[in-house]
Amino acid sequence: MLSRSSPTDKRWAGSSLPTHTIFPLPSSTVTGILVTLLQETQLTKKKYYPFILFFTGGHTTEILRLLSCLSESYSPRHYIFADSDKMSEAKIRSFEQKRAEFTLDRIPRSREVRQSWTSSVVTTLYSILYSLPLTYKLKPDLILCNGPGTCVPVCISALLLGLLGIKRAIIVYVESICRVETLSLSGKILYYFSDYFIVQWPDLKEKYPKSVYLGRIV
Repeated sequence: MLSRSSPTDKRWAGSSLPTHTIFPLPSSTVTGILVTLLQETQLTKKKYYPFILFFTGGHTTEILRLLSCLSESYSPRHYIFADSDKMSEAKIRSFEQKRAEFTLDRIPRSREVRQSWTSSVVTTLYSILYSLPLTYKLKPDLILCNGPGTCVPVCISALLLGLLGIKRAIIVYVESICRVETLSLSGKILYYFSDYFIVQWPDLKEKYPKSVYLGRIV
């Protein structure tokens, strides 16, 4: 199986938390630590082009909490969500109302709730093919995602661009706070391909040693 080496493997081996922060946030906040982690992915650049993968419900609340702490260097922001998602667009526009640089795009949802596994393979492949031109057009530096199945096709598309030597994106996956003992399906897939895999419960850190445990982020 193809896998990507993670900067977390050596840097924080045997430790749950980094011990310093370069962001102007209280060092005691796990959100500040996460922002530090993102900041250290590409310290030599003055501008980043993030690809923010978004979803409705609790995923929306979690990722907005993370984005509220990121500097303006992480722009323009490109939001991707499922075409069946009826709630996220309004929340994104409300959150980004003071920023001029952001885009919204929809892709076919890779798997609906209670959809059969057989048909899910077909819809996921279709979603990957649909995502490829969009990923190629935007060529993101950073992909930040937090659990929805929508993130898998786009992350795979970004991995393909990297393998082809077109553009390598840093993938940061934040597992949902709802996942206490087991990973979501998206997490089980992207655990092997993400550069940073962040969990919010210690049981998951024990089961998945590559992961970084930051405590509760939201």
